[in-house]
Amino acid sequence: MEPMLSMRTALVLLALTALGGLLMAGIRFAGKPHPPTWLAMGHGFIAGAAVTLLVYDYFIVGLPGMAQLGLLLFLLAAAGGIAMNLGYHWKRLALPKWLVVVHALIAVAGFVLLLIAAWP
Repeated sequence: MEPMLSMRTALVLLALTALGGLLMAGIRFAGKPHPPTWLAMGHGFIAGAAVTLLVYDYFIVGLPGMAQLGLLLFLLAAAGGIAMNLGYHWKRLALPKWLVVVHALIAVAGFVLLLIAAWP
């Protein structure tokens, strides 16, 4: 797959992921301890598909510098998502609001960098 098309495909998947993330953040900030499991899993799987595309591009065809930095930020955001899922959600503990916000900010920064790289 051509790298620009692949980055744009990842952006579409990440935009869908962001919609789910906004919904989950809204659920958390509305006072519920965590979102439904199906929503959290779907969010993670779609994000994982997008990051997999980016990792493939990185190793096979190369990514522009901005996209590489965006990928790094998505990997950090993924680590935060995994920490929230395994450390809190599956233990039925309330997700820390600060972690939800940091996870979202890192992912948004990665999205913006990838967006800039995909449409120079």
